Amino acid sequence: MADPADAAAPSLPAAPRGRFWSDVREALRGSEQDFTQGSIGRSILLLAIPMVLEMALESVFAVTDVFFVGRLGPDAVAAVGLTESMLTLVYALAMGLGIGTTAVVARRIGEKDREGAATAAVQAILLGIAGAVVLGSLGVAFAPRLLALMGASPDVLRIGSSYTRVMLGGEATIVVIFVVNAVFRGAGDAAIAMRVLWLANAINIVLGPCLIFGVGPFPQLGVTGAAVATTIGRGTGALYAISRLLGPGSRVPVCRRHLRLDLQVMRTVGRLSGSGAFQSIVGMASWIGLVRIVSTFGSQALAGYTIGIRMIVFALLPSWGMSNAAATMVGQALGARNPDRAERAVWRACAYNLAFLVAIGIGFVVFARPIVSAFTNDPVVLEYGTDCLRIVAAGFPFYAYGMVLSQSFNGAGDTTTPTWLNLIVFWLWELPLAWVLAVSLGMGPRGAFLAVAIAFSTLAVAAGAIFRRGKWKQVVV
Repeated sequence: MADPADAAAPSLPAAPRGRFWSDVREALRGSEQDFTQGSIGRSILLLAIPMVLEMALESVFAVTDVFFVGRLGPDAVAAVGLTESMLTLVYALAMGLGIGTTAVVARRIGEKDREGAATAAVQAILLGIAGAVVLGSLGVAFAPRLLALMGASPDVLRIGSSYTRVMLGGEATIVVIFVVNAVFRGAGDAAIAMRVLWLANAINIVLGPCLIFGVGPFPQLGVTGAAVATTIGRGTGALYAISRLLGPGSRVPVCRRHLRLDLQVMRTVGRLSGSGAFQSIVGMASWIGLVRIVSTFGSQALAGYTIGIRMIVFALLPSWGMSNAAATMVGQALGARNPDRAERAVWRACAYNLAFLVAIGIGFVVFARPIVSAFTNDPVVLEYGTDCLRIVAAGFPFYAYGMVLSQSFNGAGDTTTPTWLNLIVFWLWELPLAWVLAVSLGMGPRGAFLAVAIAFSTLAVAAGAIFRRGKWKQVVV
């Protein structure tokens, strides 16, 4: 899928090793750069390193969390899986706001309009908090009913209701982190976004086992302890993010005069975010549908699916970092009226992501069983988890392109194209296919795993074909 235009693009500097490590230190330090000029390869490197590391620790948390919860048995893991399938709606809201926020802020930064970037940042945060309060209140009130609706067994309901209430009640922290970090990414300040998530997840990782098992002075809360640790960690991260946005040295200088409603800017952010949120809902609701299909085969199948998907997330989250770097490059380049640079940056990011995911995918296919066995001793759960990991990981080369291309549309402000792609590929293709393979053809949960690999591969091919047409270059933000 590489674009011929990429042949003319400047490559990652073939400089001495010392230059590479100097760039790595520069990326982690987060000094201000103009990403609308200079080497595309170096620009992607400076943006992607903190974004990849940011997502890498998120991956580590996802894995360690299910590792400790897995010691409580399949019902506890199933409760986590069902709750996270419901949280996908919250993530959809947060990701949608993040998409709109990054697109507007990156475009304003490319135009050298920091005042406009600050105004957009405040309006996005206000929208996010309002939506999170509504969804969180509903989640706390109806947590047991929602679990039952998702197919939870009586044992899962008994164990998981409190976990679900805490997770859904603390969702405002998720939204704030997503939106403020989207501001930082749009401004090219990826290092701050990295530090926010590192702080939040470091607290999660340390507190998680303490509250789950009652280590030292901490109470033994079981699976609910994982939710409490997560909420405390994310809350701390959200406060730190806001303090950096409002503090001196922020690249998006939010001042007291920006802390007011600006309906015109809010409409712009809301329009992009609404489409982005629906885009995310379409994609994430497909995961809810898959969970519902897999849950019909019992808690062991659901636990295996949860472990396998957590490992997939472990691999894909760093790739989202690369995709976010491409989105920032696209938004800023279009703001600087340089669409050719935006296109070259996307194909270069695709190539980097491909190299990473091919290596990880091979490792997952070859070592799936020992990897999953670290999370469960149940032989049935082990079989399902191994199959899930191998089947889904086989499609990683396609995912590398699909992820970057989808985010690049968003970075350009074209949130409509990936929304339609998600709707067609996941709702009209993946879910019916999963049902046919798993139920009608009797393949069981493995049929649902296969449907995931096929759908994401389809998305990559379709996104590549549409991206080449170049209509995203004319989007006005």
